[in-house]
Formats: sequence, C-alpha cells, structure tokens
Amino acid sequence: MPRQITAFSNPLIKRVRSLREKRHRREERLFLAEGLRILTEASEAGVLPEFVFFAKDGAQHPLARALIDAVEARGGEAIETDRDILAKLSGKDNPQTVIGVYREFETGLARIDRAAADIWIVAQSLRDPGNLGTILRTGDAVGAGGLILVDDCVDPFSVEAVRATMGALFTQRIATARWPEFLTWLRAGPGQLVGTSLNATQDYQAPRYEAPTFILVGNEAQGLPADYEARCDLLVKMPMLGKADSLNVAVATAVMAYEVLNQRRPR
Repeated sequence: MPRQITAFSNPLIKRVRSLREKRHRREERLFLAEGLRILTEASEAGVLPEFVFFAKDGAQHPLARALIDAVEARGGEAIETDRDILAKLSGKDNPQTVIGVYREFETGLARIDRAAADIWIVAQSLRDPGNLGTILRTGDAVGAGGLILVDDCVDPFSVEAVRATMGALFTQRIATARWPEFLTWLRAGPGQLVGTSLNATQDYQAPRYEAPTFILVGNEAQGLPADYEARCDLLVKMPMLGKADSLNVAVATAVMAYEVLNQRRPR
C-alpha cells in the first residue's frame, strides 16, 4: 500500500531532491526519471525504480497503476504526494505526475557485448544533454547496441539528459571510458572504427561498412582531435552544400547510423 508524504521537510524528499546534483547522484548511485512515458519505457525494458512518487490524479492512469503495482511487487516503494512536492523533486513548475528514482547502471566497458548489435555509437567529449538524448534515441531507432562515452562527457544520469532520452536510456547500453582504455578494448575484438571529420576525403556513402561498426563522433565545438582521427579505420564526411561548415553532432550521428543501417537491411 503506498504511503503518503506531504511535508517538504521529509528526509526522503530532501534526499531525492538532492539527486538533481551530480555529487549526490555519485554518492547515492541513484538518479531521477520523470514522466509516465519514460517510466513505462523503463518498465518494458525490465527496469523498475527503487521509489516511485506520484500525484493522486496521476495514479488513475492504467499504466501508472500497473507501474505502482510492479514497483511494490518487486520490493520498491510507492509514495503518493502532491504536485508541489513533485515540482520540488523535478525542479519544474509544471512537473510530471510520476517520478521514479532508479539505481545507476554499471558503465564499464565489460558491460558491452559487441556481438549484440551491428551498430555502436561512440561520442568523444560530448557536452550537451540534448545531444546525448537525441543520440540515444537514434541508437534505439536504428537498433544500435548502445553508446560509449569517451573522455569527459555530459552525465547521462542528469535530470536533463534522462529527460532528453525519452526512455532510450533504458533500451540502450551505456559505457564510459578514457580514450586509451576504449582503444585497447576495441582492438581486443572485431569492430570497425569509423570517424566523422571535416578533414576526411571520403564521402560517407562510399565505403561498405563492416559489422560491428563503431561510429565515432567528436565534441560539439572542436570535433575529433587529430590523434583520435589517426586511430580510426575509416574517416568519412558528409557533403555540405550550403554555407554551414558542419552538422550538429546528433544530426551527423543520425545520418551516419542510418547509412550503416541501410547498407545492411534487406532490399
């Protein structure tokens, strides 16, 4: 049976609210996800929250009811509260009616089974949570295995990043690594590393990509460092026919991912 919390001073409310800060997420190994759509996507992927907070009116939806029942059956806790407290937890004036608190995933490279998919996405020094969310959603759409974040990237468990993934955080594998560690891991098995670069001379549609293909994209402002480009098996570029000199990194990732997909799907 869900318990009720209506006091801002409740210790659990303070604890959960603190998860909006990276330091507390790291200490607790927990993160927030908001909205019935994202929480349902997670549930369908077999991931349930440790805690689910909900407004009374939000619990009337059949999907919300099913989620609450599943959390309690798994040993988690369901908590009924009001919209003011939900706003305090989410940091939004108009909060979702359901918020989940999840255990952070293990993000070591050992979690990645490269044989599980033909496409993997690798992002170096990615900084924008919106780009991370779009890339994860693209990965989900093309059947990629997941996203490997190299060097200092945006926190995939931040409230903004989780919101931007629209649930793809729970359907895609995520790993984090420094560049030398990633290269050592990659070269220990099959995998073609394809970098996107304005310095490339080869059009992105020219090669026949080998499986598994690791699509490497760089930082939003600087792109890939030259020494990283040198370690790629292939460097490719997309034609730019207007005055812009480059595409948004998430858009470029999508163009590349769909080219690799189109080469492999039956005609």
